[in-house]
Amino acid sequence: MYKLGIIGYPLGHSISAVIQKAGLESIGLDGVYDVMETPPEELINRIKYIKANGYNGFNVTIPLKVPMSLFLDDIDEYANIAGCVNTIKVLEDKSFFGYNTDIYGFKKAIPADVDLRGKNASILGTGGAARAAVVGLSEKGVKEIDFYTRNIINSRQTLAYVRAKFPDIVFNVYQIQNIRSLKGTSIIVNATPIGMKGFMADQMPLEREDLDKLSSDTLVYDIVYNPVKTVLIQESQKRGLRTISGLDMLIYQAERAINIWTGKTPDAKTMKIAALESL
Repeated sequence: MYKLGIIGYPLGHSISAVIQKAGLESIGLDGVYDVMETPPEELINRIKYIKANGYNGFNVTIPLKVPMSLFLDDIDEYANIAGCVNTIKVLEDKSFFGYNTDIYGFKKAIPADVDLRGKNASILGTGGAARAAVVGLSEKGVKEIDFYTRNIINSRQTLAYVRAKFPDIVFNVYQIQNIRSLKGTSIIVNATPIGMKGFMADQMPLEREDLDKLSSDTLVYDIVYNPVKTVLIQESQKRGLRTISGLDMLIYQAERAINIWTGKTPDAKTMKIAALESL
């Protein structure tokens, strides 16, 4: 039996257990997936617990994606580029191998007919999810990325990091309250929790007039998955804009995580149905 789980804080909104169990069942594997709320100050104790209790792997979510990097024995290329992890495989010697499957999920959720080569992208937020978006967008060929944040000072570390990692991309950062015209952007990514159930669920990170100024072919990508149709998604669709729900990214990153842990690829459709039934 596979022993898996997720750490982060808070986890009351998480549907990862539902998705992962459905994924394991789709490939005929028996397993448990424990939801382990872990405030940052409890991270070391949680790591000791996981190593002592025979876990095969676990997911990592906010606010632990960057801090967890300090406790890994090895990492994959995506985790190295992004500077944060969300999936850990526990090896036989109890060492931790870290992966970033968010990037895989982020990229796979973008429709194949969307061409972002040489285009401009806008990312709302500068946290771990924003880093994953940067890597995914870089591989899609964007030439310029504008960050919008509430606190420019706190974003300096992320900005310095991505500029060093992606010298061929032009990065800019702006105060989100003073958002400039987004008419020239080809994709907007909400990498903040605004709009999430239990966290400003009746709001969105942009003003409605900002959406009014977008070109008709702009893609709006909200990484928030609960609710599936956030206010941002709803308002974008009202304006005829193409949208991507965070649920797709969540399903695809979970699909990749199960593949890492078991060597088998689960059925993403089964996982998505289970997720929708739980929301």
